[in-house]
Amino acid sequence: MTLMAVWSPDHRLHQPAGEVWIGVPIEGDETPPRGEVMREVVVDLGIPLVDPEPHDPRSIHAVHDPGMVSYLASAHNEWEAAGYPTEHGQDNVIAYAFPHPDAIADVPRRWPESRAARAGVYCMDTTTAISQGTYRAAVAAVDCSLTAADLVLGGHGMAYAAVRPPGHHAGTTFFGGSCYLNNAAITAQYLGDRGAKVAILDIDAHHGNGTQQIFYSRSDVLYVSIHIDPAAGWFPHFLGFADETGTGPGRGVNLNLPLAAEEGDGQLHAALERASGAITGHGADALVLSMGLDMATADENSPLNVTSGGFAVAGEIIGALGLPTVIVQEGGYDLASLRADLTATLSRLSDFGTPS
Repeated sequence: MTLMAVWSPDHRLHQPAGEVWIGVPIEGDETPPRGEVMREVVVDLGIPLVDPEPHDPRSIHAVHDPGMVSYLASAHNEWEAAGYPTEHGQDNVIAYAFPHPDAIADVPRRWPESRAARAGVYCMDTTTAISQGTYRAAVAAVDCSLTAADLVLGGHGMAYAAVRPPGHHAGTTFFGGSCYLNNAAITAQYLGDRGAKVAILDIDAHHGNGTQQIFYSRSDVLYVSIHIDPAAGWFPHFLGFADETGTGPGRGVNLNLPLAAEEGDGQLHAALERASGAITGHGADALVLSMGLDMATADENSPLNVTSGGFAVAGEIIGALGLPTVIVQEGGYDLASLRADLTATLSRLSDFGTPS
């Protein structure tokens, strides 16, 4: 078995003390125990586990606006300097005002003086809080993902980046949906810069709007997403529809395969067969798998009903593509389901980990 895994304890630095949803403070479920479950599964399966290597920040800037990255790096220190934790009891950076594009379309873009207002310049929601260690954890997730890419480039058939925070909702100039830096997109760009023709397959329960935005007008990277239909009322609400197929040079290189509420194993597998055809047709010689596991029946973050057996078969379908694959963890929030479904999926994927 040549499936390798990369994990960092620095994920624990990202500890947002809750989030705000429809104006109500809630606990949130993108928490450190998720990262510990990932590691435990890897160890239990006997998958070799390696530490991440630091990578050049230019790999991040190749995908994300440097201004956004700089903001993420300094946001919490600025928040503390402004006194919000002591004066208002809010330890996390949480956005409250958002510059709607139509409101500022005809005037120069100005950087707000208020630190509270700055929080909404790049963030797209109120549920993506920045804690003191969030940026360092997000960079560690990138380093894990790129180390996994290095393993695949070095001849390993597959490598799993066991990371949090996730990344596929973060775009070129925005972050949100519990995502800060787009691990999968950064990895795809990194592989492409080294000569690979890349496809991204996203099986998170929610559409990867950030990944789609990054590559939407490009022909070099195919993006395929299988997710709950946003028309059923689920995040990210405004994107992820089947008629979003790319623009300009990227027309036809974006494929969304929405699933209806309550659909499960059979529908996921049928969508994966369609995805496999698109990936083969693209001529991809490397795959980045955005592996969310929140389609699980017990995960309240979606109305889908995929079982552990269904995830196992999904692993077989993906592995049968025979491509060098970097697996990047996205969602999966019910810890019991995460443990069982990650075990099932990695077990099957590992059977295809031997390079051809």
